[in-house]
Amino acid sequence: MGGKESVYVQEAFDANWIAPIGPHLTKFENSLSEISNGFSVAALSSGTAALHLALVMLDLQPGDYVICQSLTFAASANPIRYQGAIPVFVDSEADTWNMCPDALEEAIKACLDGSIVESFSSKVKSDAKRGMKPKAIIPVHLYGMPAQMDRIMEIADRFDIPVVEDAAEALGSNLDGQPCGTFGKLGVYSFNGNKIITTSGGGALVASDNEWVEKARYLATQARTPAAHYQHVDIGYNYRLSNVSAAIGMGQLEVLRERVSQRRANYSFYFKALGEISGISMLHEPKGYYANRWLSTISVDPSRTNGITREIIRLALEEENIESRPIWKPMHLQPVFEGYPYFGSSRISEKIFDNGLCLPSGSNLPESDLVRTVEIIKHLLD
Repeated sequence: MGGKESVYVQEAFDANWIAPIGPHLTKFENSLSEISNGFSVAALSSGTAALHLALVMLDLQPGDYVICQSLTFAASANPIRYQGAIPVFVDSEADTWNMCPDALEEAIKACLDGSIVESFSSKVKSDAKRGMKPKAIIPVHLYGMPAQMDRIMEIADRFDIPVVEDAAEALGSNLDGQPCGTFGKLGVYSFNGNKIITTSGGGALVASDNEWVEKARYLATQARTPAAHYQHVDIGYNYRLSNVSAAIGMGQLEVLRERVSQRRANYSFYFKALGEISGISMLHEPKGYYANRWLSTISVDPSRTNGITREIIRLALEEENIESRPIWKPMHLQPVFEGYPYFGSSRISEKIFDNGLCLPSGSNLPESDLVRTVEIIKHLLD
């Protein structure tokens, strides 16, 4: 916590604004808009809820195709299935670990010419449809590293497919000064307890079109029409962020720059300590990229570390009560998405999963913990 959260929460208590709608929610949305290129904002109960509503805004229907980055958390793909639509997974590229533009274009063309049907396994073959343009593209800014949005947007615009940016991990990241989440028609943030800032649980939908955001707010409050009685003409959802949670968010936004600075300092410490070790590599920022470094990650090449793998490192850290985690398991390898199409002959995402490790990255980590983590890794590799 940054210090002001309790002040704003107490204001909400004192004013008796405990219900989902209230002045702190409005202020929080306005503050988010200011750091999101003036995009309209709907604060919601989670980033997943925001992504779901984004797809509802695009009229996603059962059987529609949505192209989604495979190397991500399941929440990026689950809302596709909420709507009965078909996820089409694409590989990553090595520079940012995010959506590969070449694989993206390959997937789009396969959807259009019908050859995608051959990419389905027999388990889900009945879902396959020929000659259909994807309804949306979902790139993810993994671990706060911006995706190659210039190329992704060029491809999306050429094929006239809307982009929904999953910036759940990337609040505070930007490309040439433009905030992540504001390149596509719609963007998504997360304020889950482990994110760069938190409202305990929460998220936001951002869009350049205010009408979409107004509709999202309407649907997020059970689609209740402005009548004296409870009347509904649309299926709605209970997705609105509470006023109290928004009060926490107001305090968190005040320290966003500090949190990003702390996370980037963690990365710098690890890079300085581990960056020159044979077999250990870390992601660099391409020119014009600014990553919030939500998590600091390493890639371990066992062929250059005398057989030391990322799993050996993870278990050694665990023995000392230090938590680290493998990189997200790609969606096309997950049992729940077994059999759905995947494009990317290089299979970069699988290699990243096999060799990647997320190191301790909390904003409040003391240097002594960073030193301890590094010493254990170095000892293994000596």
